[in-house]
Amino acid sequence: MYKGGVNMIWGYGLFYDSTMVLAFIGLALSLLASARVKSAFSKYSKVRIYSGMTGAQAAQRVLETAGICEVRIERVQGSLTDHYDPVNKILRLSDNVYNTASIAAVGVAAHECGHAIQDNKGYLPLKIRGTIVPAVNISSSLSWPIFVAGLLFSSSALMTAGIILFSLAVIFQIITLPVEFNASSRALNTLKGTGILSGEESKGAAVVLRAAGLTYVASLAATALQLLRLIILRGGRNRD
Repeated sequence: MYKGGVNMIWGYGLFYDSTMVLAFIGLALSLLASARVKSAFSKYSKVRIYSGMTGAQAAQRVLETAGICEVRIERVQGSLTDHYDPVNKILRLSDNVYNTASIAAVGVAAHECGHAIQDNKGYLPLKIRGTIVPAVNISSSLSWPIFVAGLLFSSSALMTAGIILFSLAVIFQIITLPVEFNASSRALNTLKGTGILSGEESKGAAVVLRAAGLTYVASLAATALQLLRLIILRGGRNRD
């Protein structure tokens, strides 16, 4: 997955000037979104669903309903570490989702199934995101060192190269939004259609998935603000 967050955080403490406010705004947005999704997940993790199905059982039902047989469901350690591996066709569910029969657990499990369904149907944004992941990982690791070298040596070319490399992270985040929102939409429609969740339970699952979706919006905003910061720093150095 995208590793740009590490470089972004490192970048927060790199230059202490007026542009730091952009970094702090991005950080605040990310922290608020993270707190909201944790709060929603915690609330609906305590609400047991009427059907009594665990996250793993619900995921299996959703995949079967979609006619997907080649995807394995595995348990992975951690909290909210759930993800779908399109390369190995594995849906990994975290400890508090796999064996839990709650609205939150089933909602998260179904969301990851949404990615498996996207993969099965050849959903274009998912394909594009998967294709550019290696390039984004490399560019996000190199963007800050190259930009800093440009500042130190007053090289517009290096600063521009750093900005271009960092721009790939913004593109990645933009592509991620429709992928995640589409997966949530597929999840909610399937949960309602299969009867795994009742109408009221579906509303709770929607709250959890909307909160999760906001984390991707916040991530995009934070990354875009960091890009703007680099552009401003470059412009200031050129004027100097």
